[in-house]
Amino acid sequence: MERRTLWRWPFRASVAGPLAVTLVDVQTLAPGAPAPEVPDVDFAQGPTALFFFKVTCPVCQMAAPVARKLEEAYPGRVVGVGQDPEPKLAQFDREYGLGIPTQADVPPYPVSNSYGLSVVPTLVLVAADGTVDQVVESWDREGYNEVSRRLADLAGAEPVTVSEPGDGLPSFRPG
Repeated sequence: MERRTLWRWPFRASVAGPLAVTLVDVQTLAPGAPAPEVPDVDFAQGPTALFFFKVTCPVCQMAAPVARKLEEAYPGRVVGVGQDPEPKLAQFDREYGLGIPTQADVPPYPVSNSYGLSVVPTLVLVAADGTVDQVVESWDREGYNEVSRRLADLAGAEPVTVSEPGDGLPSFRPG
């Protein structure tokens, strides 16, 4: 696991008061690192792709149907972790066709922070032994297809291409 230290200067209500400096220790997960726990997800049941998203993120909205394609190809192997309350997640599902089991990760975002997320969407593939296998930040066609191939390999299934040139999606878009 790679460790980075970021600096943050939070806003203070007192205009005359000094700014406080807070050290934020961010742990970025790398392949082979132990995956932090996710409530109601048992990695030992098989490889799991975690789709981290926020409902107001345009790139997440664009990637949602691709996450659904992963779930359709590998049933029960994809879980959404939305950084919004349940009612907003349900509306997002209806509006953008997410179609995967999803759970809320609301402030202070314990699950997202345990994974060291710096951008959404982020797709994390966790192997059945509980280790991180792949991490894809933003929308990255090649990365999502690689997760699909690797998930198929780990699950003993036939691989499915979830996005290809000409499907209306760009090859990459930052989150």
